[in-house]
Amino acid sequence: MNQIKERFLERLAREPAVLVHVAATEGSVPREAGTWMAVFPDALVGTIGGGHLEYQAVASARARLAGAVGPELQRVVLGPSLGQCCGGVVQLRFESVDGAHVKRLEQALTGQLQPVALFGGGHVGHALVRVLSNLPFALTWIDSRDGIFPEAVPKQVVCEYSDPVQRAVPRLAPGSHVLIMSFSHAEDLDIVAECLKRQREKGDLPYIGLIGSKTKWASFRQRLAARGFSDKELAYVTCPIGLPGIKGKEPEVIAVAVAAQLLQGTPK
Repeated sequence: MNQIKERFLERLAREPAVLVHVAATEGSVPREAGTWMAVFPDALVGTIGGGHLEYQAVASARARLAGAVGPELQRVVLGPSLGQCCGGVVQLRFESVDGAHVKRLEQALTGQLQPVALFGGGHVGHALVRVLSNLPFALTWIDSRDGIFPEAVPKQVVCEYSDPVQRAVPRLAPGSHVLIMSFSHAEDLDIVAECLKRQREKGDLPYIGLIGSKTKWASFRQRLAARGFSDKELAYVTCPIGLPGIKGKEPEVIAVAVAAQLLQGTPK
């Protein structure tokens, strides 16, 4: 999602486009209000749901690029005549934009990003960054090992070196969803403990996810209980992480399952 925005704004700096917003909806529709796509003479960036609705919107937008004049708002009834069976109503807003609008659109199209703190720069961590950078998340990527991060990361990803790694926990943005998958179980345990301390004091970490098996979590529960954490506090931790039912242990599969769980909401 954010990479799509970046691709649009980079091209918009060079040539004009028509921005098509889903301004409002009624009933069953392909995409929700706030969805957008950018139409260039020979390319599209983003989508408002595909099908004949998008086909007509692209035709209208390209007519505007060629100099035609039309209403800014267009109400489209989805049904048999349009070849789509959703049955709802979509109101589209057409906006002609160029390089002068880049700064304004960079803010307007960002939306509200959910903060996520990812501890661990291993294979699963890298796969998660690739997946989450295309979704509405602002990611802080943390590791205790120097030189572990790639040279180039998406704009909404902030890399942070922290040694000891758990020292980064108090600095996390309020409301952060925390994903813990460091290179060692000892680090994982310290990060979980620090998250639970913060949760005890502030209650502002809605999701604390630990990668691992049920056996790993059983061992961690005993150690964390010995550190003074109650059963109620330990219940804040999700382990294993990822949407249930998604099989496979490949990093990319785990990343998709975890992203799906985050998109679904706090899994409690």
